[in-house]
Amino acid sequence: MKGSVIILSFFTMGLLFGRYTHINEWLSGIDYSSLSLYLLMFLVGISIGSDTRSLQALKNMNLKILLIPTATIVGTTIGVWFVSIFVARYSLKELMAVGAGYGYYTLSSIIIKNNHSDALGVVALLSNVIREIITLLLAPIIAIYFGKIAPICSGGATSMDTTLPIISSASGKEYAIPSLIHGIILTILVPFIVTLLLSL
Repeated sequence: MKGSVIILSFFTMGLLFGRYTHINEWLSGIDYSSLSLYLLMFLVGISIGSDTRSLQALKNMNLKILLIPTATIVGTTIGVWFVSIFVARYSLKELMAVGAGYGYYTLSSIIIKNNHSDALGVVALLSNVIREIITLLLAPIIAIYFGKIAPICSGGATSMDTTLPIISSASGKEYAIPSLIHGIILTILVPFIVTLLLSL
């Protein structure tokens, strides 16, 4: 819980700095987001490499690991169906396309914007950003009440990068490799599933 509060505090500080200072103009020439992500991935790699349980998990992996992204897809579909009961503005197909972003907000929102409308593109952007933020803030609680794999599913496509460190911390280092593979698989699937749903 302490880690979630720290993450939220830094996020809030970022919002305030972005709103009330000119720091964004100073940072605009440098891709700090990518640099910080690369550093995170490097540190996670060191953590995994130094942990014998993680390396053993990598050796013992088999096709069962595909059940995790399958569970994410099925769970997201059920969740979107439930939400659609209360959202009359958009059809089930449109909401399914939004949910099929699986947290990959940059790509899914662009695909939806180009193939449907700006409004639905914004909905996709916000809903997938919220998915990522919820995982960043609540991964430890999710792991306690729903199991070690649940934070991976919650993170969706982001489990390969931005939410990987918090998932590794909440679930254990041995779950970092499955989280990485889960994220890669969903990232590959997102453009195909979103485009398919919008074309139906």
